[in-house]
Amino acid sequence: MFVDLAILTAAAMRQNAGMNETTGLPEEADVIPNVGYTPQPNPKEQKKTVEEVLGSVHTSNFPDLLRELGGCLLVSTYQAGKLVILRPDGNSINTHFRTFNRPMGMAADRQRLMLGALMEIVEFRNMPDVAKRLQDPPRHDAVYMARRGHITGAIDIHEMAWDADGVIWFVNTAFSCLCTLDTKSSFVPRWRPKFVSHYAPEDRCHLNGLAMRNGIPRYVSALGETNDREGWRKNKRDGGLIIDITTNRVVTRGLSMPHSPRWYDNRLWVLESGRGALCTVDPKTGERHDIARVPGFCRGLDFIGPIAFIGLSQLRGTTPFTDIPITDDNAERLSGVWAVHIGTGKTVAFLKFTGGVQEIFAVQSVQGVLFPEIVHEGELLGNSYALPDKALKEVGFSPPPEPKPETPGTDYIAPDATATPQEPAA
Repeated sequence: MFVDLAILTAAAMRQNAGMNETTGLPEEADVIPNVGYTPQPNPKEQKKTVEEVLGSVHTSNFPDLLRELGGCLLVSTYQAGKLVILRPDGNSINTHFRTFNRPMGMAADRQRLMLGALMEIVEFRNMPDVAKRLQDPPRHDAVYMARRGHITGAIDIHEMAWDADGVIWFVNTAFSCLCTLDTKSSFVPRWRPKFVSHYAPEDRCHLNGLAMRNGIPRYVSALGETNDREGWRKNKRDGGLIIDITTNRVVTRGLSMPHSPRWYDNRLWVLESGRGALCTVDPKTGERHDIARVPGFCRGLDFIGPIAFIGLSQLRGTTPFTDIPITDDNAERLSGVWAVHIGTGKTVAFLKFTGGVQEIFAVQSVQGVLFPEIVHEGELLGNSYALPDKALKEVGFSPPPEPKPETPGTDYIAPDATATPQEPAA
């Protein structure tokens, strides 16, 4: 049974006896130069405590909520350069951080993980047998190991998803198009809005969100119906739209910075980020209905059962996503993940970041996995091997070498073979 909680102000959260403080360990050693990962942090920044940089608080029911739903959450924050795993650990949420260069869109299930970074898409595969090498007895129920990376160039990758055939589709925001991959191209454009005349890295409409329906790409969100360089910025307050890409029809217009369209429970959902609202949209009429309001710029959405997990961002003063309704009427903008019951619109749990994590991009649930690990560098990646089943049957190791005989020490005196044996004493 879920416990309905009112959306709390920051002051109330500090006084809430049901709040747990959690921190994740910084993973600053997880750096691979020149392949899309972040450089070493500024030494001055290292003087901050872990709590100052990565701290969070959460409602006491959040761990049990994830356990009851049978899944964990992955959260990307390009602002902090982290991929965060929210995993239940006793009475707390363990916030486990991995460092990437501008991580944004992702897709994940029990077997695989795809992550869009600054200039590449990184693919991971679950190798559960590696768990016993992390801890004995094993604690992790999935270990996502980096398998390959595809260099896309700096294209501002936003949302991504697999189709029914296992092909990864992703939003190329810089070039205003929907893409797939091949083995020789940076990216393969597959669709662009009819109002965008050419491919150019000009972010003409800020295409950002992708919804799959029945295993195919179906709906996308954009912040403007514009065809000039960053033209969407001129009408951020209500210039957003959703497009059905199978017909090129605009489903609805007049949205305030829409993100994260999803087809779930036979309904089309979207986050109207500029209003801090979780909405449904009638795909035939375009009629919109608010399901819930949340205290922040909402971006990043996934579902498990009756719960919607929504990413919230503070929106710093330097962000381009200002001058929108939420900056006018919601001064207490928070950063974290809110759990909302889609039947009632009530907030049932939340996790709020209290340190340097100020902006969230993607929230991805992984059902059937509670305590995963992600490995993208280091010794474990270097000596863990995945082989086809046929080859695995032919794996064999040479016997260990015979132990070498002991070598006498330098102070050893060998017996004189020519000496006459002495009679034993009587």
